[in-house]
Amino acid sequence: MLGLFLILPVFAVHAAHIPGGDNHTLVGIALGTYGLTQGMLQIPYGMASDRYGRKRIIILGLILFALGSFLAAMADNIYVVIAGRALQGAGAISAPVMAFLSDLTREQHRTKAMAMVGSSIGLMFALSLVGSPLLYRHIGMGGIFALTGILALAAIWVVVSVVPKEQPANIDAEEQVEPARLGQVLRNPHLLRLNFGIFSLHAVQMAIFVVVPLALIGAGGLPVGEHWKVYLPVVLGSFVLMVPAIFYAEKKDAIKPVFLASIALMAVVQLGFVFSMQNFTALVILLLGFFVAFNILEASLPSLVSRTAPASAKGAALGVYNTTQSLGLFVGGAAGGWLMQHHGRTPVFAFGAVLITLWGIAAISMSVPRRVARGGAESVGDAVLGDGTVRQH
Repeated sequence: MLGLFLILPVFAVHAAHIPGGDNHTLVGIALGTYGLTQGMLQIPYGMASDRYGRKRIIILGLILFALGSFLAAMADNIYVVIAGRALQGAGAISAPVMAFLSDLTREQHRTKAMAMVGSSIGLMFALSLVGSPLLYRHIGMGGIFALTGILALAAIWVVVSVVPKEQPANIDAEEQVEPARLGQVLRNPHLLRLNFGIFSLHAVQMAIFVVVPLALIGAGGLPVGEHWKVYLPVVLGSFVLMVPAIFYAEKKDAIKPVFLASIALMAVVQLGFVFSMQNFTALVILLLGFFVAFNILEASLPSLVSRTAPASAKGAALGVYNTTQSLGLFVGGAAGGWLMQHHGRTPVFAFGAVLITLWGIAAISMSVPRRVARGGAESVGDAVLGDGTVRQH
């Protein structure tokens, strides 16, 4: 995820200096196209990992990701970058990784493990924002892409040498993405709300980074290599502010109020961007609000999906979740670039505000399964079934 996010803070500025990069639509496609190939392959990779083993498919995905990274590193025009990003996305290993995580964790700890995955994605996003401008100044865009390829190769070593061995006998049949279970997930209104949420969150994330790097230069006169001076305090501040919210949600069993408040904050931030593109101080404050909301939502959504999905369809639910997340990245990049190219900056944020508002309206009626203590451990209390009813465990 670090490799995928690293280009976000700098690519919109860099693209202006390569052939074809003056077309914002192509820039948006370059940012988001890996989401399209990921979205197409998440469920097939998950099913392949059921049949051929988690590690084999994860290693295959990492190899493809590395090849795409090295291709993009050699790019001398926007079209080769797009091809490299598409090949990166073909390494769609999120579903096999999540399934492997389920294999290796007991039920009472699985939700916590899923939340850790969501938190780590948010952390890598934050780290990329701070590190990317510094890396760009010293090694350039080609160096950043090459570094991501090297990271992917290092990850292969980790999978082979560090990650525990697979235990086929312990792989639950429930984790397989079967057609009947896939239909059950797609008809589940509670999961549909969460899937629309991750789609919206990542669409907005990708869309704003078609604009924000350029806005920081225009409003603050800050060269792209200095953008870390904005991102570092903003990211650190966002973690300071999000931790009390997460603790409060867990301790007081107030996940839904905190979740809805974070969606509302994200919508307000998008509207704020509409009116603050020329005010550097306002941009920084709005970025702080964006990261607070993003980190809370990013950490909460995988856990909610895992808790909400019927026990017989968790694998299918995770496959659909990862697919909608990836498609959100593509739609956000493509829509943001197209709007920027044809209508300017303001409609990009108006698009985000509308999308997040629709999510908020849908989320008002969401149901959050309760936790109950059982055998000295915390576990999921309710499971939301395909017909929308709730069953007590």
